[in-house]
Amino acid sequence: MPRRSLWIVCVVAVLHGLFFIWYQHTDWNTQWTDQDGYRRLGQVLAATGKFTRFPDAPTFVPEVLRTPLYPMFVAVLYRLFGVHQLSVALMQTVVFAVICLMVYATARRVASERVAVGAAAATALFPAIPYFGALVMTEVLTTLLFTVSMWLALSALTSRGMTRFAWLGVLLGLTTLSRPVFVLFPFALAAVGLIALPVLRVRTRPRVAQWVVMVAAFALTMAPWFGYNYVTLGRFTLSPAGGVGRGLWEGSWQATWSGRTQNTLTHLADDVDDRAALDRLVADVAAREHLDAAPMLEYVHQWEDIRLIWTSPTDPRERAIARVKADEEYRRVGLDNIRRDAPAHLAKRLARGLFILWAGEIPFRYSDINALSPAIIRACWAVQAVIFLIALAGGYALYRSGRAAEALFLLAPIVYISAVHFPLLTEARQSLPAQPTLLLLAAVGAAWLTGHSFALEPQVHEREHL
Repeated sequence: MPRRSLWIVCVVAVLHGLFFIWYQHTDWNTQWTDQDGYRRLGQVLAATGKFTRFPDAPTFVPEVLRTPLYPMFVAVLYRLFGVHQLSVALMQTVVFAVICLMVYATARRVASERVAVGAAAATALFPAIPYFGALVMTEVLTTLLFTVSMWLALSALTSRGMTRFAWLGVLLGLTTLSRPVFVLFPFALAAVGLIALPVLRVRTRPRVAQWVVMVAAFALTMAPWFGYNYVTLGRFTLSPAGGVGRGLWEGSWQATWSGRTQNTLTHLADDVDDRAALDRLVADVAAREHLDAAPMLEYVHQWEDIRLIWTSPTDPRERAIARVKADEEYRRVGLDNIRRDAPAHLAKRLARGLFILWAGEIPFRYSDINALSPAIIRACWAVQAVIFLIALAGGYALYRSGRAAEALFLLAPIVYISAVHFPLLTEARQSLPAQPTLLLLAAVGAAWLTGHSFALEPQVHEREHL
């Protein structure tokens, strides 16, 4: 029965992925401009082996926005199947099915067969993952790497050896090379093991030496990339211009207006170079929305002024270096924006920022989103908000059932992602790597709230503690 159920889950996942490939293909070359950078890096890597967008430049132009793992994934597919988006989308559909299987395997560490199959099925039906699987973007690969990392973390809980912790460090390193925001997660996980578990008096817990091995393996996995950045740009950094500066600046403005209004202002700032014409158009937006024009004008002016720092240079290498300087200016201006009214900024982050992060996904074609009715958008938000609350209940249920360590490990990604993104621009896709873990907890929570048993069968529990 489990094997048959998992086959059904995989078929559902693949069909779900194929649907979004069909649904999204008309937007492949017109929306989600982040794809352009990954396509270019993957194409150059496949053709030349160089990690740059400008292979023909007289001096090497380092990549300052993207980390290397996902472009390498794309490059391998381009070498095997040609430079086509369909091959990437199809492979990511396979990756999506593997994610569902990993959710099942992870859930079996803490819950019954029935709950584990339910968690895998919920993942197969969760539209945000196959939505991004149809795009040349890092979300699905990062989600797989992080889901495998969480499975390995739970399996390492009862291990007395070092091997699983070493592999956990490597997997978390690869996850970080796909999505830099996870660079501090190994330390957060170690803090759970070294501080939270002793406080809760969890008897069976990893030793200090095991956490040291994990962190060392993580550091070794990251070392080549840090070395690359030091050699090419003279600094030890994850992604020089892909740092927190721009995210901090955009976060300082997020929720000042509705998402559609801010999107309109952003497009105006990006498309209209003449300052006087831009100001007139912004004034028209303010009048139409019955809002104050002054903050809107400040927003578009900041957008244009900082963007000029790195769009003005024509030489590719000079532009790459200028992009790093622009990120520093984004950070300075963003902090100034926050300081002007810190209480209001804090309220916006609590009321809107975290909500968008965990419940803001709208799995409709990007070119159609602005035409959706508010009722449909709110329904999407409501479903995700309910899943999030049920997942918190699942964490509590695990804790109450005597599996405090597992509960804390599974809740750690939610706390970590919320904390890291709190001061920055938040998008729902930023939480996507942790969504399978969230769905696992939601499956446990649903069983608990409906009065069904979610506990491990006795024989499974005994095997884990042999």
